[in-house]
Amino acid sequence: MTDGLVSIITSTYNSGNYIAKAIESVQAQTYTNWEMVITDDCSTDDGPDIVRSYAASDPRIRLLQLDANSGPGVSRNNSILNANGRYIAFLDSDDIWMPDKLQLQLELMSQTGCAMVYSSYLTCNEDNIVTGMVKCRHHVRYWRMVCDNVVGFLTMMYDRAKCGTMLLPEIRKRQDWALNMAVLKKCRVAYGYTKDPLAVYRVRTGSVSRDKISLVKYNIGIYNQVLGYPMPIAILVFFFIFLPFYSGKKLINFVKTFFLPVKGMDIRKLLSSRKSDK
Repeated sequence: MTDGLVSIITSTYNSGNYIAKAIESVQAQTYTNWEMVITDDCSTDDGPDIVRSYAASDPRIRLLQLDANSGPGVSRNNSILNANGRYIAFLDSDDIWMPDKLQLQLELMSQTGCAMVYSSYLTCNEDNIVTGMVKCRHHVRYWRMVCDNVVGFLTMMYDRAKCGTMLLPEIRKRQDWALNMAVLKKCRVAYGYTKDPLAVYRVRTGSVSRDKISLVKYNIGIYNQVLGYPMPIAILVFFFIFLPFYSGKKLINFVKTFFLPVKGMDIRKLLSSRKSDK
C-alpha cells in the first residue's frame, strides 16, 4: 500500500461513448498522486481500445479485463484487489469528477480525521445537460445509511490504512450501498464536502440503476442477504423505513432542482469554467 496514493476504481461495460470523458476528468485533477485501475466487464464496443490509448501515454492508468461478464460488483472488486493506493475512490466509466475533487476530499479527511468522505454531485443526461443536483449531508453515521443510501458512490472515498481493504458483495445491484454501510460500520462516521458538487452522475437510458421497480427486490435483498435480517423483517424495514427516507430525500432534491443555477447548462462548459477558476 502506497501512502498518499489514491486508487481510482472504475468498472466499465460498453461505455465507449463516455469513458474518455471519465478518464480526462481524472487526468485534470489538481491532486496528481493517483492511479486509475479500470476493469472491463467483457465489453463488445470500442471502450477497451479507448482505455488502452490513454494508458499508452499515461502510466497511471491500467486496464484489466474479466474473462466473463460478471457485473459491477465483481469488476470493482477486481480493481480494488489490484490497487496500490492507501485511498480507494470510485468513478464509473460514464461519470465525471470536478478538477478539485480529490484535493478537497483529502483535505476534509485530514481536517476531520475520518476514514470515509463523500460530497454533493450534479446529475446530467446523455446529452451532457445538467438536470439536477444531489446535496449531501454534513455527516452520516451507520444507522442513517441503513435507512437509505445517502452517499453517492461516485463521490465516496475511504482510507484503507484505517479500515482495511473493503470489498463489495458480488451481487448485480446495490452493492455500492452495501459497501457504504460496511465501511461506516467500521469507521462509525463519514463527512461530506457540502460547499460545491464535486462530481457529475450521468443518467443513462437502460443503465443498471435506472429501473427502480426491479431494484425493490435488490433493496430487500440487502437487508436480508447482506445485513442478515429475516425476510419478513427485511420486507418491513424496506416498506416502513427505507421507502419513507428514500421518498423524502427525492422530494427534497426535486424541490432544490428548481433553484439550481446551472440546470440546463452543458456540463462541458461547466467543467471548463471550473478549471479556469483553479
